[in-house]
Amino acid sequence: MENKQIDDSGKYWPYMILGFLFIGITLGYWTVKHAIGLPVQESNEYMLKYQTADKNADKLVEEQLKFHKNYDVKLQGLKKSDFKPEHLKRKPKQVMSLEKSNNIAYIVTDKSGKVVNDANVSLLLTRPHTRKDDKMYPDLKFKDGAYRLDNLTVSKPGRYILRVRVGIGKDVGFEDTPAYLKPSK
Repeated sequence: MENKQIDDSGKYWPYMILGFLFIGITLGYWTVKHAIGLPVQESNEYMLKYQTADKNADKLVEEQLKFHKNYDVKLQGLKKSDFKPEHLKRKPKQVMSLEKSNNIAYIVTDKSGKVVNDANVSLLLTRPHTRKDDKMYPDLKFKDGAYRLDNLTVSKPGRYILRVRVGIGKDVGFEDTPAYLKPSK
């Protein structure tokens, strides 16, 4: 009798294809499952929807430059914080310190130093990377030479941005001030 040997070389490739297909489907499912679980936060840069801000980006930058040629905006009522944020690509020049209750004022002046008393000033208290805790103050009242907001309450410790929008006639400017509320001990 003849002893036939079976040649099994080359018959493993269908199993490799099935293995790669299984791995691909598993990783695809895992990616979709985890992506659905992550919240998507819209940007609130310039206090506009991101689609509007993207569409008008050049115009917004030109308006900012024009505004800052003619006017200055200064924040009063907050102390400088010793908080130094880590792991940020763009480190802020100065971080302000928030308390649970704050009284703040924005002084708007033209370049000659004259106080502007007919501006439309609004404030957005926001946190980086989320809009869940946003507080909008659409019309700060002019009193005693400044646009004031009394009793600005902040409950959660952490990083914040005070984003103010100043409209004077057709000129519109924005100022972002990073702020930090220390955790209670």
